[in-house]
Amino acid sequence: MQFCANKLDKKDFFGKSDPFLVFYRSNEDGSFTICHKTEVVKNTLNPVWQAFKISVRALCNGDYDRTIKIEVYDWDRDGSHDFIGEFTTSYRELSRGQSQFNVYEVVNPKKKGKKKKYVNSGTVTLLSFLVETEVSFLDYIKGGTQINFTVAIDFTASNGNPAQPTSLHYMNPYQLNAYGMALKAVGEIVQDYDSDKMFPALGFGAKLPPDGRISHEFALNGNPQNPYCDGIEGVMEAYYRSLKSVQLYGPTNFAPVINHVARYASSVKDGSQYFVLLIVTDGVISDMAQTKESIVNASKLPMSIIIVGVGPAEFDAMVELDGDDVRVSSRGKYAERDIVQFVPFRDYIDRSGNHILSMARLAKDVLAEIPEQFLSYMRARGIKPSPAPPPYTPPTHMLQTQI
Repeated sequence: MQFCANKLDKKDFFGKSDPFLVFYRSNEDGSFTICHKTEVVKNTLNPVWQAFKISVRALCNGDYDRTIKIEVYDWDRDGSHDFIGEFTTSYRELSRGQSQFNVYEVVNPKKKGKKKKYVNSGTVTLLSFLVETEVSFLDYIKGGTQINFTVAIDFTASNGNPAQPTSLHYMNPYQLNAYGMALKAVGEIVQDYDSDKMFPALGFGAKLPPDGRISHEFALNGNPQNPYCDGIEGVMEAYYRSLKSVQLYGPTNFAPVINHVARYASSVKDGSQYFVLLIVTDGVISDMAQTKESIVNASKLPMSIIIVGVGPAEFDAMVELDGDDVRVSSRGKYAERDIVQFVPFRDYIDRSGNHILSMARLAKDVLAEIPEQFLSYMRARGIKPSPAPPPYTPPTHMLQTQI
């Protein structure tokens, strides 16, 4: 909403006034809680304040007839702001928008009590009022938007020989290695949002049998035409099978797997599907420029990228790809939105060896940004959630009542 005022009282000795508004919602016990302050407009008795957004809950606790009190002050540098006057309204009144009902007299009760001829200390007018319903991530899920989850695993030689206990890919028969833990932690949460629970699983940076060609996007199940694995358990099995058949090599190129998912994402931009790519890596990246380019292009698509860094490496490059501080750019073009979330796995290793706890914490932090990234795509494209289908009710048989 946006407000302006006319002919406010002059409060400053040397100039006019420097007015601002303070909004209060009323509480059940009759007290008032401040819920918004406008900016100060300097040296004028006829200010126009900037439009602002506030949630209905903050303004009136969802009660459309509850009193909203608005005070008008003259700003003073020393913080002793002078009270000009006040008025009350309600959400229901404001929602009529710009009209004669939304011109308010600003009254200073002290002045009113003292002066017979006192009319008011100016007026405040509502210029515009607009209500938007904020939709949530779950509104889209309920409306049928599919989350497609793809896994990409780093099979480069810097991980160490899988037969050695020091390797990040060590095939320990008794417990999960770091890759396995990261996959399971994130995958078990994401699979609940994926209705068919079939996940494409890719590897990069290995030499493949039989001819030893290097690949940066190979299917873990050995079937390039159909790289889907059945559930996270299926992904884990394919991962272990690949470790036995491929040769860890290099370099560490991310761009091919990002582009792989982007190809699918670019074919469904209507909001019916959203793609999440989980890359698990030891973090030594070789194709930084190409990866940035891929991320900038992918930021226009319905997709997010999660990178989990395993092992002891310095992950400076990964932090740069996670655009939280500085948005990723390539050749002068910036990513339209932040789509990368990076977390180092070592921050989650539980000292007591409680893997369940560390996996839960990892999943929580890794997935924390997905709903907002998802919503930023839908908002930018003006895509609204589809209505949720009615809840399923089993057919009722006529009950025979015995008399």
